[in-house]
Amino acid sequence: MEKTPLSRQVMCNRLAMEFQDSWVVNLGVGMPTLCSNYDFGDKTIIFHSENGVIGYGPLAAKGEEDLHLVNAGGQYVTTHPWAAIIHHADSFSIIRRGHLDVTVMGAYEVSENGDFANWKTAGRKGGGIGGAMDLAVGAKRVFVAMEHTTREGQPRLVKHCALPVTAVGVVKLVATNLGLFEVTSEGFLMKEIAPGYTPEDVQQVTEAKLLIPDDLKEFQT
Repeated sequence: MEKTPLSRQVMCNRLAMEFQDSWVVNLGVGMPTLCSNYDFGDKTIIFHSENGVIGYGPLAAKGEEDLHLVNAGGQYVTTHPWAAIIHHADSFSIIRRGHLDVTVMGAYEVSENGDFANWKTAGRKGGGIGGAMDLAVGAKRVFVAMEHTTREGQPRLVKHCALPVTAVGVVKLVATNLGLFEVTSEGFLMKEIAPGYTPEDVQQVTEAKLLIPDDLKEFQT
């Protein structure tokens, strides 16, 4: 069977499958924003953006953009009839008072105990952690969507983060282009694997030791 790395949309769709009806969900800049494109059927998912757009939907199709409606990453979005536009400060009060059921963020590294680093790369000067620190500690759950390795082939699922950490021990679930991983007290449990790959293939490009269950499933799409 041909090895088929997962696309970014498929990775984000899989995390979106975990969202429950009426959850308030924040999507980080970049890849995680693709979660809003998932078809939630009869579930009502309330997407929250730091810039104050509450209740947005899928990303706007080309030619259908409303120049006044963007998410925190500046992407044009659609809105539900019940959406609200609130002050930036009120948006952050939602985060800091613990009303977010989950935030999905990108990362450079995730460690086996759930630490993650997503705001500064090695050798980079300056930079700011921004709202990621609020989201990481304010949300009830933290999911991560990221490529399994760097462009140079270095692992992103690691024993200990080498980069400046955004938050300690908060990540619950990670989707990469090779599989779905749950952070447990014993380390990364591989829940699902990309088509054509074996656990040994994935372990080869993973620094942390992976836990492989007997009922390992192919990645849900």
